[in-house]
Formats: sequence, structure tokens, C-alpha cells
Amino acid sequence: LDFSIQNGDWLYEDFRKHPLKDWRETVGATESETPSLLQAAPMLVGVWENYKMYLWRSDELSSFHRHIPSFFTYDDHEIVDDSSGSGTIGARPRRALFRDIGVRGWYDYVGWSNPVHTEQDAYFGVGSFEAGSNVLTDEAADFRALDLEEMSNLHVHWGTENASEIPKTFDTEPGAEPNAGIYETVEVIDSNRLRIRPAAKQTGRASYSIGRLSYYRQRISNCDIFFLDTRGHREIPDNDNPKREGVSILGKQQKAWLKKEMASSDADCFFVVSSVNFMIPHLVDWGEAGYVGYDDSWCHFWLEREELITFFESLDKKVFLLTGDLHNSFVVKVSDNIWEFGAGPRSSGNARYTSEGGRPPNGEFDSYGRHCFIRWSTWFETGPTRQQFPRKVYCIVTVNNTFRNFTEEGDERWQAYDFPQVLFKYYDGLSGELLYAESVLVD
Repeated sequence: LDFSIQNGDWLYEDFRKHPLKDWRETVGATESETPSLLQAAPMLVGVWENYKMYLWRSDELSSFHRHIPSFFTYDDHEIVDDSSGSGTIGARPRRALFRDIGVRGWYDYVGWSNPVHTEQDAYFGVGSFEAGSNVLTDEAADFRALDLEEMSNLHVHWGTENASEIPKTFDTEPGAEPNAGIYETVEVIDSNRLRIRPAAKQTGRASYSIGRLSYYRQRISNCDIFFLDTRGHREIPDNDNPKREGVSILGKQQKAWLKKEMASSDADCFFVVSSVNFMIPHLVDWGEAGYVGYDDSWCHFWLEREELITFFESLDKKVFLLTGDLHNSFVVKVSDNIWEFGAGPRSSGNARYTSEGGRPPNGEFDSYGRHCFIRWSTWFETGPTRQQFPRKVYCIVTVNNTFRNFTEEGDERWQAYDFPQVLFKYYDGLSGELLYAESVLVD
């Protein structure tokens, strides 16, 4: 293996409530010696503890990442389960408001190795707000030193001790910060004042953060790999109307970057890494009538998905979408040039087919009006618990550009293929059994 791609959901939310006072005792720091970062985001120490626990409890996991270079994306569990709405200005989604704290811990432990295209880090602070005013004041800040063009929006944190927990009951828990929510950074007024939108609801002080951009590109040989951020800029979709206009997973800035970079690339083929699946629905929230919640995939961002499919087709090159999140593996032929390859799970149970829109194991599938063909998949009937389906799967991708042969003198000679092949081989993660293979010619 040259490298691996860990496509989101690296861990689940354990030990997230590790208190700051316990961290101080561990490192021998007094309250006055607490870094300003932890004064603004004290729950970051719980995120650190979460990663430490996952590395500590699995020698094989630690060994793998010690020896195999890896690229990483983050998904919802690096923030909080089913986080959605990080990009919707004016919204107040509790789980999405943990974005910058969760992503900071993700960078500290795994994301630091990514070749990100901007070095502008997230910014954390404690600011003052006045009811009805659109000015945030932070005497300790230097907003002029921030490159806001290379940053995401501003979040005022939820502020309760359960802000990083999974249960949805905490979404409406009393005691949350009144000004908690998602804001646009309109302009820098001076070093200590920032104009925001919308205006604050209540006078007071609160912790806030301005997010960083985490999407990036890596060129390897004749392939370009684009790693997307499908959580940090995601807006809230319309669950009753998947074709609603004006909602996005990527956000305007990231989508413009992706199109520009792909259109100007001379690569023979593209890999687009999305932490959420493209063609297979991912229905969440189980009720008596089945999955009655929302779709966590690209399917409920139908117009943006169609926009990208049209754009990918215009490139007249092979585009391979590498996706995750759904707890199953599948190969989907979207068109002659567009393929989706989902791989997983590596360390959790499998999803039931009912949470995937009732799709078939393979064959023709209507994905909200976009017809595609499922070539192969892991597929499970309904059952009481996800833990009943512990099928771990991983995929090895090989790009065959050349074939090695020899001259009469015995020297190595590499013969280039006129039509390189990309091989996708799926294996059982426990037995090593080859489950399925797909070869696609790069023509």
C-alpha cells in the first residue's frame, strides 16, 4: 500500500465529557495557566480524550496508522452524530455548532497530515454581544490578522456540558447560550470588532469560533484526488422537497474551487472523496413506520448533485467518487464516466437496506429520479440491532498505468498502456476474502 484514505467517522463520541479540571491535573497546569484556546473551547479536552481512547484500545489501529501514510476527511462523528446545518446562516443546530471544536481535535490527532490548500487555522475566542447589534467585540482578538477569505463562517457555541453528546434530546436542552447559532462574518471593523449577520439576540459574553477550510487536492501520477468537506459548509435541506433550490452540501466557495481545479487539470482521471454517499440514500431516525427522518446523503441535495453530475460529464474523463458514512460497501455505475465506490464500515456494524431507500442488492436503482446501476453491494435484511451485522469491508484501489517487462539484456522496461485501468478490489476485513472486483478503463 502506498497510502490509505480514511473517509470520515474515524471514531464515535466517547469520553467527550472529560472535564477541563481533570486535564489540568494531568498536565500539571493551574487555572491561570490554561491556554486561551481552552478558555474559549474547554470541551476540546474531551475530544482529545476521545482520540486517545481509540488509539489506546486498539493496537492494530495504532499500528496501521503508524506505518501506513493516510489522507483523512472528517464526517459527522468527528463533530457530533448527524450534524447538519453548519452553513445555514441564522440557524441554531446544536450538533453542527460543535463543528470547530470537533474539527480542531481532528486536526490535532489525524488531520494534521493533510496537504490542505490554506494554512489559515480556525480562530477561537470569547466575545461580547449586545442585543440587536451586529457587532462582535473581542478585546483579546486581532481580527485584522485573519484571512477571512480563507475561512468559513462564525459559530457561537452551544455552551452546555452536553453540547458534544449524541442524544437529540440535548438539542432543546435548557441553559444553552442565547446567542448560539451560525453567523456570517460581514467585515472586519477593526482589530477587536467584527461585523456579523444576523444581529445578537441577547447582551452578554459567549465563546465563538471562525471555522477553517478543510478541503484539498493531491496529484499523484496521472490522477488528481479531490478531498471534499461535506459537513463544514452543509446547509439544512428540505426533507419534504429534496429538489428545493438554494441548498448546498459544499457551499459556494468549495464548489467553485472544485470546478475550477478539475476543469484546469490535465489528469487522466479524477478521484473525488466525499465522506457521504452520492447515489444511495442514507435515511436516519428510526420510527414505528420505519426511517422517518431525513436523508443524510447527497440525495436530499438533488439539484446540487445534478449540477455536479452534469459538470463531471462535461470533463469527458473518468470520475470516481469514493464515499463513506453509510456502513455498507457498494459499486454504483452512474454513467459511463461516473462511478461511485463506497467502502466500509471498518470498525462498526452494517446498515440495513431499509435505511438505504429500500435499494436492491444490485441492479437498476432509481435514486430520486436519477437512474443508476448498482453493480455489487453488501446488503442486509432488517434486524433488531446494527451489531448483528458485523461485516467489515475495505477496498484496495490500483491504478495500472504501465506493465513491467524486460529487455534481452535483462534490464527492466516499463510499457505504458494506451488505456490505463483502475481496479477496485473489495475484501472482507476479518477473513481477507476477496468479495468483489471492478476494472474500469481510463479511455
